[in-house]
Amino acid sequence: MDRMIYVAMSGAQQDMLAQAATTQNLANANTTGFRAELTAFRAQPVYGPGYPSRVYGMAESPGADFAPGTIQTTGRPLDVAVSGTGWIAVQAPDGSEAYTRAGDLRISTNGVLETANGRPVLGNGGPIAIPPHQKLDIGSDGTVSIVPLGQQPNTLAVVDRIKLVNPPESDLVRGPDGLFLPRNAKPVPPDASVRLVSGALESSNVNAVGAMVRMIELARSFDMQVKMMQVARQNDQATTQLMQVQ
Repeated sequence: MDRMIYVAMSGAQQDMLAQAATTQNLANANTTGFRAELTAFRAQPVYGPGYPSRVYGMAESPGADFAPGTIQTTGRPLDVAVSGTGWIAVQAPDGSEAYTRAGDLRISTNGVLETANGRPVLGNGGPIAIPPHQKLDIGSDGTVSIVPLGQQPNTLAVVDRIKLVNPPESDLVRGPDGLFLPRNAKPVPPDASVRLVSGALESSNVNAVGAMVRMIELARSFDMQVKMMQVARQNDQATTQLMQVQ
């Protein structure tokens, strides 16, 4: 009966791992620019002494769902959304280059342009520093322009240009903080074809209804695995009683 319990136990464990990924998607259903994490099960043979006659399910993440979210107009000058494919380059916590679709930008107390979660936005020569200004504008090509303090409204000064990239989706891997990193750890060159929509944000691409249905499916699968363990225990008890009779 230990073999039956092992298969059922491993199935319940993998259901819990898949539930964790689906829960994360649901938690980020309203996160700007979030990309849903995909989950899948595959059969994994149990290797050991003898022929591998048993298999168990293993949950894994084949990647992320790169389908675009909905672009919603906000009218805020620091909000930008990537139109079509492409990414905004930011500085990761370890100083390396990472990519995001979250365009809800802000200016820190030190005058650095950064994302809502505090990651500096990269320009031509590193993080973009914004001088004191009375108006700021972000162009469709990522150019950041300001009207300096005390200047006429028609006096525009170009500060920097947001680095926009468009690497193949297969070259990106999701980091633990939700940012996407280049698989080969090398910065991706800028792509002039990537365009931004100013005064707008891209919503998460998580399908909340589909994620809820997935959670129900996984919960039922977990319950089934637990019942299998209970059946294995009952069979073990019945076998023990038969042995005692003999």
